[in-house]
Amino acid sequence: MSTRMCHARVIASLVGCTALVLALTGTTAQAQAGDPGRQTLAAGDGWGSEGTGTTGGSAADADHVYTVTTWAEFKAALAAGGTAPKIIKVKGTIDPVAEGCAAFEATGYDFAAYLEKYSPENWGLDTDLSGEPADSPEGLRAVSAANQDKVIKANVPANTTILGVGKNAGIRGGSLQIKGVDNVILRNLTFEAPLDCFPQWDPTDGATGAWNSEYDAVVVYGSTHVWIDHNTLSDGRYPDSTLPTYFGEVYQQHDGLLDIVRGANYVTASWNSFQDHDKTLMIGNSDSAASTDTGKLKVTLHHNLFEGIVERAPRVRFGQVDAYNNHFVVAEGQSYSYSFGVGIASQLYAEKNAFSLPAGISAAKTLKKWSEAPLTAEGNYVNGTLVDLIAVHNAEIPAETLQSGAGWTPTLRTKVDSPRAVPGIVDHRAGAGEIC
Repeated sequence: MSTRMCHARVIASLVGCTALVLALTGTTAQAQAGDPGRQTLAAGDGWGSEGTGTTGGSAADADHVYTVTTWAEFKAALAAGGTAPKIIKVKGTIDPVAEGCAAFEATGYDFAAYLEKYSPENWGLDTDLSGEPADSPEGLRAVSAANQDKVIKANVPANTTILGVGKNAGIRGGSLQIKGVDNVILRNLTFEAPLDCFPQWDPTDGATGAWNSEYDAVVVYGSTHVWIDHNTLSDGRYPDSTLPTYFGEVYQQHDGLLDIVRGANYVTASWNSFQDHDKTLMIGNSDSAASTDTGKLKVTLHHNLFEGIVERAPRVRFGQVDAYNNHFVVAEGQSYSYSFGVGIASQLYAEKNAFSLPAGISAAKTLKKWSEAPLTAEGNYVNGTLVDLIAVHNAEIPAETLQSGAGWTPTLRTKVDSPRAVPGIVDHRAGAGEIC
């Protein structure tokens, strides 16, 4: 990533990057304006500012400020102090899979034996693997997968700020679980998406079977008041193009970069860079989750960069999602399905975004209809020109006619930039390394 200037909101309050050193006197964001660990989500900055707002661990006392350089230290810091406000500063890159996938393998696990037993020629495509005994190749795969699951998942408690220190802080192959808690801030980190070491073969998935993987880089599950800001999330060293093929299907080892699901609410994701990934950002994970998701999944996405993304930027179910001033960049020759996915009972408000599309990719593809749900899509620019995305979509893809009018108007916004200026602004300021 190129070296960029710190975002203006931070620059105004800093006297050089040395302000990263925590000043541990005082607890309010105002008193600690120069310390990114003490910064809170601004009033009116998206759904995350609703009600009590999002302050994370800004009120942490000196005993609850941690600097970590390993995954073990990171998980220990998360577990320390209960729900008392805490700030965890990540220095350098921490990696729970540093010893490789072999470290998680159950005794007796043999991938070659797995391929031999469950090949379509030997197993067929009519029966899944759910009934296999514990000592079978599938049973040993499941044990191996459970070993990885236990290590790479990290549960984030309430009232926590996790902050990358400087320009090179990150988490490689871990999965942050923001689950059933309130008031979390996540900033200035580079995430390499978890690589599932033990994907499961499902012969019954589709006409020819499929490999299914677990693990998202960040999961917001049933949690409220979350601010995800200035992070970079990608497949890193393992893009899908490098993954092998077995049984004629890609050995898929990636899931999502960011999922916001199961009644999560009041989330702002701002100034992040989502790069080179397939199924990127899902808001609501099931059409059958009306009982938990109706009236929730209120999410704001603004000033994010989506570059080299195949789909789900985001895919929305149920939620009132405000997406403005984001930049969507589709590279020449990349696989591309859609950006905004319109799902069941969703109320997407997509306004003043910018799309950079190569020749041969129509603006009609930026929208994808999964279920009947109206949306608002106004003031969006494609390659520098104002385009009515719904009208273009309906004209070119009449089988998926979309209805205009999300039924609500966002009010929780700070500065809204001209969509013509969005590429220049977002491309130079989004992502990790932009907070001194």
